[in-house]
Amino acid sequence: MVVSQPQTPSPSPKLPDVVADVDEGDRPSITDVNGTVAKFEMAYNPQRTDRFAFGVPLLMRIPGYAFLVFAAVIALTVLAAYNGSSNSRLYIWVVEGDRSRVFGSGPLAFIIAFAALGNVIKTALRGVIVTRDAIEARFLIAGFPKVKRWTWAQIDRVVVDDQDVMLELWDGSYERLPKVRDAKKLADLLAGIATARGRSVTRLPDATKH
Repeated sequence: MVVSQPQTPSPSPKLPDVVADVDEGDRPSITDVNGTVAKFEMAYNPQRTDRFAFGVPLLMRIPGYAFLVFAAVIALTVLAAYNGSSNSRLYIWVVEGDRSRVFGSGPLAFIIAFAALGNVIKTALRGVIVTRDAIEARFLIAGFPKVKRWTWAQIDRVVVDDQDVMLELWDGSYERLPKVRDAKKLADLLAGIATARGRSVTRLPDATKH
């Protein structure tokens, strides 16, 4: 990789936030302000059938898995109560207690387990998918999945570091991709495809290495 340094280095290593309230006729480039232009010698052009999926980091999955374990414990407890001895404390607390409850333990356990499973599935659907023709980002906003898709014809520049990726679009707007588990692999893949398609690539220094 051959990297040309800008004339005025900036101390900020992270991807900048979306640029707002700037005169479009004189809008500064992200490269001029924050990074270096990276010219990648290794371009990569995927096959039409290639599909690269990048899931969310493990730390973002842990809360969903913890909730699923909690739901499983509740479900097993209720199941054990209904199938256990009628003289046990668990039977008295769950089964006999349901007689005076507005909502029974069985339906409640089912709802919690269903919600936990749905949460894990929604988390697994988040991330980034890269194909030969487009980049697809899958977000979770207010509990509802949302998909954004950009073709390479819409992308003017790819801005990357080892943690994040941002797209500079043809209309001057910016889109930050969601965090993924293999962030560096995603950045290198997008940089290679962008190079093969004649798009500009800006690589920012990684803040974690300073």
